[in-house]
Amino acid sequence: MAGKTLKTSVKVAKKAVTKRVVAKVSKQRKMAPKSPFRKGAKPALLAGGNPQIAKGEGDAPAQAYIASMPGWKRDVGRRLDALIVRTVPEVRKAVKWNSPFYGIEGQGWFLNFHCFTTYVKVAFFRGASLRPVPPGESKHKEVRYLDIRENDQIDKTQMATWIRQAAALPGWVPGRPS
Repeated sequence: MAGKTLKTSVKVAKKAVTKRVVAKVSKQRKMAPKSPFRKGAKPALLAGGNPQIAKGEGDAPAQAYIASMPGWKRDVGRRLDALIVRTVPEVRKAVKWNSPFYGIEGQGWFLNFHCFTTYVKVAFFRGASLRPVPPGESKHKEVRYLDIRENDQIDKTQMATWIRQAAALPGWVPGRPS
């Protein structure tokens, strides 16, 4: 009889543990934030209003990033993208680290941009080699920045010149020393 009681006690204990585990997992699922990548969901905005977009290659992820940029920054993103494509028709696009990247196949990336609270930062990965040198300094000697604020007028001629020059230089390749 004692053996039967022991078997019954073990079964009851296993059921109780199973119920607790199932309840805990169910509660975690209910409490977990909804994925920003659900179909039809708007991407989350990170610090400074930078859209959180899944990494990906091609025009579609870059356009998803631009469409998710908040307010006036969206228009800046659209104008930058159009100018880059007009200036470098063979440009390759991707979204990496929640930013659109622009490059040339086999050469690496020459430019990206990123939203901050009060400006959009354009990074030229070999910017120190451009003439004239873009105004924003970086802790990396080769990189130069251009910050575009809400009411700034983009000098399309100068920007196109920088884009053309940057695209002609060897680009930045993640993991490869500069």
